[in-house]
Amino acid sequence: MNRAFRRRVVIYAMSLVIISGALNQVVAQADPAPQSSPDLAGRIDSLEKQLADLKSELAAQKTAAAVPAPAAAAVAGSTPAAAPAPTGLAGLLGPTTLSGFVDVYYGYNSNQPASHTTALRNFDINSGQFGLNMIELIADKAPDAAASRVGYHVALGFGQAMNLVNSSEPSAPFTPGTPAVPITTETNFSQYLKEGYLSYLAPAGKGLQIDVGKFVTNAGAEVIETKDNWNYSRGLLFSYAIPYYHFGMRAKYAFNDKYALTGFFMNGWNNVVDNNSGKTYGVSFAWNPNKKFGITENYMAGPEQTNVNSDWRQLSDTVITYSPTSKLSFIVNGDYGRGDRFTEPATSLLSPPVYWTGVAGYIRYAFNATSAVSTRYEYYDDPYGFTTGTVQHLNEFTATVERLVAHHIISRIEFRHDVSNQPVFFKGTAPVLAQNTLAAGMVFTFDSREGK
Repeated sequence: MNRAFRRRVVIYAMSLVIISGALNQVVAQADPAPQSSPDLAGRIDSLEKQLADLKSELAAQKTAAAVPAPAAAAVAGSTPAAAPAPTGLAGLLGPTTLSGFVDVYYGYNSNQPASHTTALRNFDINSGQFGLNMIELIADKAPDAAASRVGYHVALGFGQAMNLVNSSEPSAPFTPGTPAVPITTETNFSQYLKEGYLSYLAPAGKGLQIDVGKFVTNAGAEVIETKDNWNYSRGLLFSYAIPYYHFGMRAKYAFNDKYALTGFFMNGWNNVVDNNSGKTYGVSFAWNPNKKFGITENYMAGPEQTNVNSDWRQLSDTVITYSPTSKLSFIVNGDYGRGDRFTEPATSLLSPPVYWTGVAGYIRYAFNATSAVSTRYEYYDDPYGFTTGTVQHLNEFTATVERLVAHHIISRIEFRHDVSNQPVFFKGTAPVLAQNTLAAGMVFTFDSREGK
């Protein structure tokens, strides 16, 4: 019996004594005659009722004290106790979370190119040397219908990856083939901003989330962050077939856990400041009928050439995922783009619309929670040389071994073979048709939510 309960018992007991004494006094002073006054009878009835109520409450208190805490809570219909408040960094940040990673690697090219740069490679371009791929810091507050419908997401990045992602800033137009050459970009704040947007969860149905600002593209099976891919290097489709990011607005509505639809209204491909007066539009439809299978179809279209609104670039991107078991997973990604036209130097006439296409297949097998192997095969066709800078078609095969160390460090060792029908690679200074590369990468991750 706790202290509060003992205090209530004492109070009830004293009340019983006082009421009992008062009742006895009234009875003793009453007229012994059989006929009592109505006032006296009413007072006696009231005192007897109060005494009965106090006895009932005292009995209920004794019963509740004898029942174990969980059963008492169930009897009383009370809700479970609230979870303890988060401590440490998670408690200090409140609804805002901080996360990020540090990604470093060592790259080796068996051709040993004189430039020490691996051709037609994205991010991990160093040959025979260490490289800082990326350092990223993310501050995120997701909108919530119960707490606050307003949120934000800010991701800052530093390193070779960010230099390539923002290589078209501050110049406006998207430059095809930029990952294949060294980048010299004016240093400004946008150089380090991977994403930055405000979010609002509109009270429409299950919730319509609207984001306004800079965000990464929805197209493709791979993303900028190494830790969220299966292989260490990025594939040809990620490097050449799709954009990195957009600036504008998107609105996503999830009908349920199986269907989601997103609409886009953006400046264009890889530019914060638009290079023409037109806009790019897009739509993304995701269907996940069960936990094993999923398909996402992305489409975007709009003018992307400088000061030209008539020629629209179009992109169709399809990503299919399938996981027959908890250890084995597959991804198939296909891209088709077309639309840009250019003036032919010889005739001064407009060329027909250029196009590019590619397909990629991925397989991953996880031996356990800390070890996995992944493979990737890609075919990419650039018949006009629009995206890679050379009229060619490419094949590449990649094999990656992954090991999770100390819960926070992702280590990967990767072999990759690239081959083209044109001599676009270099052995020393001599052009060749193929190259073999090795990469050893380590990614250290952190997340403030782990303190909750």
